[in-house]
Amino acid sequence: MSKSIIITGSTGNLGGAVTKRLLKDGYMLYATLLPHEKAPEDPHIHGMHVDLFNEAECARYVKEVVGRGASLCAGILLVGGFQMGGLTEASFEALDKMFKVNFYSAFSMVKPLFEHFEKVGGGQIFLIGARPALQPKDGKGALAYALSKSLIFNLAELINQSGKEKNIRATVIVPSTIDTPANREAMPDADFQHWVPADSIADVIAFLLTDSGRMLRESVIKVYNKA
Repeated sequence: MSKSIIITGSTGNLGGAVTKRLLKDGYMLYATLLPHEKAPEDPHIHGMHVDLFNEAECARYVKEVVGRGASLCAGILLVGGFQMGGLTEASFEALDKMFKVNFYSAFSMVKPLFEHFEKVGGGQIFLIGARPALQPKDGKGALAYALSKSLIFNLAELINQSGKEKNIRATVIVPSTIDTPANREAMPDADFQHWVPADSIADVIAFLLTDSGRMLRESVIKVYNKA
């Protein structure tokens, strides 16, 4: 039986690259979708509309995937969003929006995944961090975003502590600027060669899923290129 992975945000630029790479590596993918999205037509992808802001629905979804006989080994949680605005522009509304899209969307899947991995003897959880959450000079102009992403690093540390003796580990992937059409349009004068191709991030995740990659613990992987 092929190993299976739950992936959120599979239809985005990064998600598309990760999906393509994991299919190449022979995984069965269970992709959560937004109401207007459709999964690629591939027998190795099972798409389902899931509300990532609904704890009970996410718990049911993981149980359904497992109930299909899936050999679930990892969760790759890519959903997120960005918002500019420094301290003087920040508001409860902006904080709520960023916390919801960047933290709650991940935590809602982390909880049932962790519970499942406890039962089966281990698993991996991949989260997407952000450099503005690590470097205040980068985060001062996007305060709500940076604060929401800082919770991702804290969550990963808590997962790793809770899963230390259970073979459950979390990895935070931290890209600099991802080379996407939207970013090129927004920053047409930038040197795109300094950015990180989505395919390169997909390759990093694919390595971390290998036997050698699974040897790493409590890892924060900075995929910055020259940006």
